[in-house]
Amino acid sequence: MSNVITAKMVGELRSKTGAGLMDCKKALTEANGDNAQAETILRKKGISQAAKKAGRATSEGLIESYIHLGGKVGVLLELNCETDFVAKTDDFKNLCRDVCLHIAAASPSYVSREEVPEEEIKKEQDIAAAQAEGKPAPAVQKIVEGKLNKYYSTVCLLEQPFVKNADQTIQDLLTSKISALGENLVIQRFVRYQIGE
Repeated sequence: MSNVITAKMVGELRSKTGAGLMDCKKALTEANGDNAQAETILRKKGISQAAKKAGRATSEGLIESYIHLGGKVGVLLELNCETDFVAKTDDFKNLCRDVCLHIAAASPSYVSREEVPEEEIKKEQDIAAAQAEGKPAPAVQKIVEGKLNKYYSTVCLLEQPFVKNADQTIQDLLTSKISALGENLVIQRFVRYQIGE
């Protein structure tokens, strides 16, 4: 038995997820009107769409700046997309501002874990292993992996919980925007300045 999918239901799901109207309607139909299940369907679809677009060249985009109130913290961000058309949209500009705001608040050191220097990873592994000393080897390995993943979520921008919505990471935010905008998006680099650092 299927529920009637109303325009209001579609609109609410669209405003919550940023997905297209037809995608929202299809997801609600598939979920039999269950909003939470439809959101999960859209998230899964967005991840697969983002994976398909991952190899595409991103030679356009914006350099966004953000200066926090009082002028004590500033951020410069390069966010790339495939076309200048998307770079000029409000959605893309808002994403740039949101990521800059997040960087100012959360102070990441790297975009992704691939950028973390090997000696820094080794140091964190050694600290975690020393803290787990005396435990069985398999337990030590799991403890080290867990602490290393926690470390990555502290220093890597893409793995940090988004300051405006702790239920999603910056990678989740980027993936949802890739799905909504229909282009590959890449956070190329950023610099965060703070008085006294």
